[in-house]
Amino acid sequence: MIITDYKPKSEVNIVNENNQSNKINKNEEISLTTFNTGYCGTDKDVDFFMDGGTMSRAISKERVNENVNGIINIMDKLNSDIYFLQEVDKSATRSFKVNQYEAYQNKFKEYGCMFAINYKVPWVPVPLSKPHGKVLAGITTMSKYNVANTVRYDLPGKENFIHQLADLDRCMMVSRISVEDERELVLINAHLSAYDKGGKIRVQQLGFVKEFLNKEYKKGNYVILGGDFNQQLPGTDYNLFKTTQEKPGWLQDIPKDFNLKGFNWAVDKEVPTCRTLDISYKEGENLLSVIDGFLVSDNIEISKVKGSNFNFKYTDHNPVTIRFKLK
Repeated sequence: MIITDYKPKSEVNIVNENNQSNKINKNEEISLTTFNTGYCGTDKDVDFFMDGGTMSRAISKERVNENVNGIINIMDKLNSDIYFLQEVDKSATRSFKVNQYEAYQNKFKEYGCMFAINYKVPWVPVPLSKPHGKVLAGITTMSKYNVANTVRYDLPGKENFIHQLADLDRCMMVSRISVEDERELVLINAHLSAYDKGGKIRVQQLGFVKEFLNKEYKKGNYVILGGDFNQQLPGTDYNLFKTTQEKPGWLQDIPKDFNLKGFNWAVDKEVPTCRTLDISYKEGENLLSVIDGFLVSDNIEISKVKGSNFNFKYTDHNPVTIRFKLK
């Protein structure tokens, strides 16, 4: 693991496969969905060892394929112009080597597809009884519009050396779409850390993100940050959802000092986006929270924010969609 440890560069250009030619017009409404697909292995019948459960892999290859098809059907139903996906496996023991990125590409040929690696480990040796195994996974952005360029940015903050060998290398993927007024729509797909004690790593990551957002906003660009923040988003409250569980230690709030002038949160506080994974899904028992959503610059008019509750049937997350226009 030490010899083959994946050490991403701070910035990496990403190839846009099947890039589209459609341009964005300022007067048109655009839809964008963020969706953590849980590597198509964290469906309603699954728990996870890192969260206090016992399981380390999907139930079976057949179940992974069912979950892939279920997520594709959800995406079909939502019919968004742009997608931010997290936890997408290309080849992993935990999902029986089903190439989920390829499945999405093959189904949605009218989208350009971009993939940034954030988890590349030859073998995760825990738990000992059934190791998590090999992982090659990342985040995916899909767009019906022409993307001028995409860059993967490595996020700061790492676990201790041994832990980091088997952990994700967190990143954000930034895609730029040219707008008719010579500005850019900057789309940022992010998946922040989850398990760091005290949230110190997440604070470092948010600091990096904040500086990046401010820089793009000062350029006059339209900016949307979306994804899985792994923190309770402002304006939401896990107490709104029925549960028999106590708040888990990993669920922390976005720090109050993470306030950006010129940006607004776009969240649906009525629909939970994440469930606890120490047990399989049992309605009314799992603690539910809203950790997926968007942070949007104020030169973008948001007409609707809507979470879609699929009762965690295919993944431990629910998707969130925004509809917007460029001012």
